[in-house]
Amino acid sequence: MNPESNTTVENIVQTTDNSKTADGFVKSRIENGCYVNAFNPEFKMPSFPTVLRWMFGAPNNTNLPRNTEELNNALPIIKHQPNEIVTNSSGLRFIWIGHASCFVQMDDFTFLTDPVFSDRCGITPFIGPKRYRPPALTVDELPDKLEAVVISHSHFDHLDYPSVVSLNRRYGNKLTWFCGQGLKKWFLDCHIENVVELDWWEEWTHPTKNHIKIAYCPAQHWSRRTAFDLNKSLWGGYAIWNNKYKFYFAGDTGYTHKIPIFEQIGKKYGPFDLSAIPIGAYDPRWMMEGQHVAPDESVQMHVDTQSKKSVGIHWGTWALANENYLEPRSKLIEAVRNKNLDADSFIVLKHGEILDLP
Repeated sequence: MNPESNTTVENIVQTTDNSKTADGFVKSRIENGCYVNAFNPEFKMPSFPTVLRWMFGAPNNTNLPRNTEELNNALPIIKHQPNEIVTNSSGLRFIWIGHASCFVQMDDFTFLTDPVFSDRCGITPFIGPKRYRPPALTVDELPDKLEAVVISHSHFDHLDYPSVVSLNRRYGNKLTWFCGQGLKKWFLDCHIENVVELDWWEEWTHPTKNHIKIAYCPAQHWSRRTAFDLNKSLWGGYAIWNNKYKFYFAGDTGYTHKIPIFEQIGKKYGPFDLSAIPIGAYDPRWMMEGQHVAPDESVQMHVDTQSKKSVGIHWGTWALANENYLEPRSKLIEAVRNKNLDADSFIVLKHGEILDLP
């Protein structure tokens, strides 16, 4: 059964202590049956008139080339054979598949972040933004050794039904799926049973490799897949670590100055050896500011989370906002320079490019 046709969501139970964790960090909170950005009471969803103004009144500056050769030169795709993806060496390996989809190998632990392999990100294969860059890896090209998938939230550019079905068909219960509270039933409706549902700051320990841990971290965003499930599931990022390396996947987020959630993430789980931080889909700011960071805010996240090295994601795949399709890259370089950081501390990769941290 396609869960998009099933609007029933799990009953959400609010805990007694819904303010802060024992170490003083803001916990998730439910108001009127919906999750909220508890750390920023001023956060508001864009109003319907604002959305209409963006859709029909804001200038579209994406300037996507119609020429495939120009796109190939600007954003090349690096392809690999399946036996080249996993390394036998100890270390931290990262491959940017596209948008927020990444392959990560942390020593002997391999996982994906927000895997979307479809041509469009929408409620059906025929509705929604169309890719202008294909995924650097397909499901069939992934290695046989794959243990986990972490899902940041329910939006279609991060959680794709055909991709989930394809991964489940290939790997079955070999994969452990991670998601925020309220989203587990969606996976069960996809006939996926090995699902771990987490709250902000909740941690999971690998059952056989107890040196591997995963924690769900706060983000400023929202969730929706149907007309009836607005903010019925939680959104966030992930801290993933073993006894040698720490990795942070920010998912999809805006930046808030109300409560320093990214400093809290860095304090609790950092410093991170590598972080994947969004840098795109930010223009115009009056529409996107609350939900998507701009590159200067991405760099501040890099600093806040105590990241030794970061890679920019959430760009170069779908035109989800109005900035020039290459602007996130140039704006990131400028923001790193303005912050007086090492130019190599926060970078972008080509689609499919392998980054190894020994």
